[in-house]
Amino acid sequence: MIEKAERTTEDAIDSDGFVARAYFPGHLKRGHSDHGLGPLATIMESFLAPGTHIKLHEHVQDEIVSWVPAGVMRHDDPQGEHLTVDADHLMVMNAGRGFQHEERTRTDDPPLRMLQIFVRPHAADLEPQIQHGRQPEPDINVWRHVFGPSGGGARFTVRNAVHCHDIRMGSGDIAVLPARPGWQTYFFVFSGRVEADEQTFGEAESGLCPDGAEVRLHATAASLVVAFVVDPAAPICRGGTVGDGETVQRMAAGARS
Repeated sequence: MIEKAERTTEDAIDSDGFVARAYFPGHLKRGHSDHGLGPLATIMESFLAPGTHIKLHEHVQDEIVSWVPAGVMRHDDPQGEHLTVDADHLMVMNAGRGFQHEERTRTDDPPLRMLQIFVRPHAADLEPQIQHGRQPEPDINVWRHVFGPSGGGARFTVRNAVHCHDIRMGSGDIAVLPARPGWQTYFFVFSGRVEADEQTFGEAESGLCPDGAEVRLHATAASLVVAFVVDPAAPICRGGTVGDGETVQRMAAGARS
């Protein structure tokens, strides 16, 4: 049976045009005390109003993927990178032992809603790096490989055992969730509405599937879904600034109580 989580209503961050809500895939695993699902630490649903500036700050350890299905997020860093993340481009910040950056939207940009995905690396204090580039063009009702483990053939990589896929489904479409034997699949409905396992999942609702199970999604409205195939037994390094940070841990503890 799929374990389901409804939309989070509590804000992890609410500051000067920037709002973020945290989702904890580990909470859907019965008898599991960790808010993360092995290397998949936290999913942040982030909102930036036009003209928002998040000042220079540092991340450590987290592998941070910025996935923007519409709108624009603008990245600057002390290394001189000025990058635009939008529906065509992905950014992965492998923070390692430390990486500084700032984020912004311009006043003429549309309101932004995006996902920031926090992956725990396999070891501490790895070499920091940033990846940015064009994503493959999406096809309707076909899973697109957004990122995967280093050495696994994905265009964008993280340094642990997490594969991410997204899909755009039309109303009435059916798709089988990505899965691997012994791994677990966690999915997040970014928009729309899907049915699976005799349950309905609406916007910002998520589910955790049994290990390696074949699960069919049936879209009852045009939908955008993100799926994560995770090895829950992979070695992990905790201590990421956001993925295992104090604010997230406090929210996770509150959600448990």
